[in-house]
Amino acid sequence: MLSQEALLTIALSVVVPLFMVASVLASVAVVRRLHSPARRWGDVARSRLVLGVPWGSLLVIALVYCIYLFVQDGITAFGNPVTLPYRAYSYFYPLGMLTASFSHAGPGHLIGNLAGAVVVAPIAEYAWGHYPDRRGETAATSWRTNPWIRALVVFPLIVVAITIGSSLFALGPVIGFSGIVFAFAAFSLVHYPIVTLIGVLGVQSALLTLYRALQTPIGVYVAQPRAPSAPSWAGIAIQGHALGFFIGLVLAIGLLRQRGRRPDALRVWIAILLFGFAQGLWQIYWFGSANVYYLFQGPGVLVVVVLALVVTIAITASERPVVPDRLERRLARLRGSGSGSPVARPLEIARGSDRSSTSPLERIGEIATAATDRGSTRLSSVTRRKTALFAVLAVFAVVAGAAVPVNLFVLDDATEASESAVQIDDYTIQYAEGVENQKVSPVQVGPLAEAVSLESSGVIVSSTERQIWVEVVPANRLAFTGDAGVVVGGPGWRETVHVERTGWEPVGNDTVYQVEIWPEGEDRRLAHESEGARADVRIDDRNVTIESRDGEFVLEVETQAGETVGTTPMPADGESKTAGGLTFDRVDDTIYASADGTKVAVATQETYS
Repeated sequence: MLSQEALLTIALSVVVPLFMVASVLASVAVVRRLHSPARRWGDVARSRLVLGVPWGSLLVIALVYCIYLFVQDGITAFGNPVTLPYRAYSYFYPLGMLTASFSHAGPGHLIGNLAGAVVVAPIAEYAWGHYPDRRGETAATSWRTNPWIRALVVFPLIVVAITIGSSLFALGPVIGFSGIVFAFAAFSLVHYPIVTLIGVLGVQSALLTLYRALQTPIGVYVAQPRAPSAPSWAGIAIQGHALGFFIGLVLAIGLLRQRGRRPDALRVWIAILLFGFAQGLWQIYWFGSANVYYLFQGPGVLVVVVLALVVTIAITASERPVVPDRLERRLARLRGSGSGSPVARPLEIARGSDRSSTSPLERIGEIATAATDRGSTRLSSVTRRKTALFAVLAVFAVVAGAAVPVNLFVLDDATEASESAVQIDDYTIQYAEGVENQKVSPVQVGPLAEAVSLESSGVIVSSTERQIWVEVVPANRLAFTGDAGVVVGGPGWRETVHVERTGWEPVGNDTVYQVEIWPEGEDRRLAHESEGARADVRIDDRNVTIESRDGEFVLEVETQAGETVGTTPMPADGESKTAGGLTFDRVDDTIYASADGTKVAVATQETYS
């Protein structure tokens, strides 16, 4: 029989979501009746989309979700998918390159990206349109203009191609659909800047809030410490986001030119600027040593401001030359005078005495030097829009090209495996401390060359076949949690490797600990033992040192001269041990040493959260 509290909780978890959904639907219905647009919402959608539905966006979103469920095995453990084989490690690991941008690190990552795609992908598809011109015109004369083919085939294929391309030119072992979401957003910002901005800044947040409220209508949260972790921005693939953004920009600009449209400059500039700030395109960072990260916030803000201006010029500027006409004519005259034109010098003298702003002598000079001017300068062909577009393409090339040398990485020789390392298929899983990070160390970045020489400590997974070398569980996180599970696998299979840390903290000194590792269903293996440490207490002129020897914690008693006079294993709870004239008692998680009526605590067992 369930208690009243349990029944109330169940009732609220069902009733509250129903009321939330009903309130949203009722709000939409009421606003629809109050709002009297010139065209109905359905008519607006059907003017560019077959049946008013963004079929291509729905197919792409369904594809990403299915990959999470069936390729990453999220259907077995939705909160713990297989991720290691589906990252873009190297050009020499095609599986990772093909699947990285479709895969996700976890449910939060997946839902966040899909929420963004639900908002901006339909806007981008609407801008592109299932009907290339006006509805009904040459609707089915070819596969390029057939609306159903454009909706169900062409648009999804374009998105898939962009997704794979973003993996090929993304920096580092990226994973996630966010780069494509940024491409959708950039494409939409160019065509419908204000609508897209409202969608990204407001609608996406509302969708995520509604989803979480439906999932957990009433939550109970307890304040508790968290494991050490990098700053949130240090886990963002900022180069991948920028790459996707530029892909969307270039495609949108190309479509605008094809259709002969020019959007409002102010709207485009405001939308791109606010989007760049809100979505963190300014978060340029790099790695230091010993868990240090560099955030170039000032330069990042400058980049976003300049980018917004240059993109706006590339989209909305006129085709007027960059160099003013008067300056270009003067440059042409200088070239003409250098060529020895017989009328150049007389006209120059005559112009010197003519101060009128509309001197006919200037026109005579232009005619007289026409042959010289023709072909003497090409400045007139360099327009403002072309110059800005060239700048956008140049930055795009730099952003994409930066990934090429990194993605050519070849893992010649993984970290030498210890005897305790776990081998599963081509994966090697081991615990190590102070080893060189083989993914980051080869990169040298000018004055930061010293900062990128990184050492890694923790659970490391490597595979020469897959070009994988990654620290999956940092040592400081394992020290906080005490245990972890590492999932490896591939299409159709997964295996879990368990890691556990135990330790004792001598009074006033560092923790003495050991790490064990084992595959699911097999015996534990000792993977690491730390150095011993002495308790900062003295009893009967003796010191007590805690050590880990062959997987067993021991208490070592020493004289002031450093001579070992006794050793005993760590007593069990409620047990007593004697060594070197001292008696050791364990009470719960504390070890006490006593002699001649004096009793002091010498160590406590390490606890985890």
